[in-house]
Amino acid sequence: MQRLGFALILPCLCFLFCCSPKYEKALTATDTKAVILSEPDYASIENWAAHPYKTDPSDLVPEPLQATHQYDSTVDVFFLHPTSYTAKEFRGWNASLSDSILNQKTDQSSIQYQASAFNEYRVFAPRYRQAYIDAYFTKDTAAAEKAFELAYDDIKSAFQYYLDHYNQGRPVIIASHSQGTTHAKRLLKEFFDGQLLQKKLVAAYLLGMYIPRDFYTSIPVCKDSSSTGCVMAWRTYRKGYTPEFVEKEPVLSIVTNPLTWTTSSDYADKILNRGSVLRNFDQVIPSVSDAIVHDGILWIKRPHFPGSILYRSKNYHIGDVNLFYVNVRDNIRTRRRNFKF
Repeated sequence: MQRLGFALILPCLCFLFCCSPKYEKALTATDTKAVILSEPDYASIENWAAHPYKTDPSDLVPEPLQATHQYDSTVDVFFLHPTSYTAKEFRGWNASLSDSILNQKTDQSSIQYQASAFNEYRVFAPRYRQAYIDAYFTKDTAAAEKAFELAYDDIKSAFQYYLDHYNQGRPVIIASHSQGTTHAKRLLKEFFDGQLLQKKLVAAYLLGMYIPRDFYTSIPVCKDSSSTGCVMAWRTYRKGYTPEFVEKEPVLSIVTNPLTWTTSSDYADKILNRGSVLRNFDQVIPSVSDAIVHDGILWIKRPHFPGSILYRSKNYHIGDVNLFYVNVRDNIRTRRRNFKF
């Protein structure tokens, strides 16, 4: 019985926590490789990890939520996935879109477990030549900047193609996590902030990264659960822990509490957490965590699910979406109902 119990909880621990990459060294200039990568053609549906015109993992709905699933094709979601290019063997600063193993990894992780939270609407998620994970940590800043620039060029190209061929006047939700947010915050700045397209913005969910409160000129921070045309963000850590890099940030980041949808420091009890989706995609676990906004980050107590007592990390970055999966899903409906265009 003990073996069975451990076998059941281990997958949850692995997906939510243990699969976080470990960074044992930062790459230097001597590690660089010249790799020729083909520029993606977004007219090809194969260059989209999620697309309304094909069946993909973003279409999946956890079994307990299927009865209330409501598809609305009048709204689009442009989703930018996090880093999946984390191989131990360095193969170049940017990923190849022809890497079928990497594409499968992306699809079976973030596309299924994160993009699916938005799938009551048309989800578009481009594949892009993402920067290698160590681009965030290397001392070779010039190589890292080039890697991120190449990745952003793809995303910008994909978004422009989406606007020209698929949008057809629909309202847009921008959603992203981790490296996806590194690029999404720039995309939002260039295409929406003070631009005509801002009128079509239902909301932006920019999760897992630093978003300075003064980053946008015209796009406000979401003030409550029903505000539209606004941006929200959070980064999740154990209560009492603040990473050193956060303490060095010159301006506090936008932080939205996904249990109350405000930026206030009011405590939100775990009873408000309507459901997390962890390793077992078809299991929705309520009341896994509480939440409170604290100095540029989101603090939660140790997540509560079978076996969570075994976990010691204080960084819950990988669970920024999954810990609040149902709350995010429900909130999109609310903002969609309140959006006027």
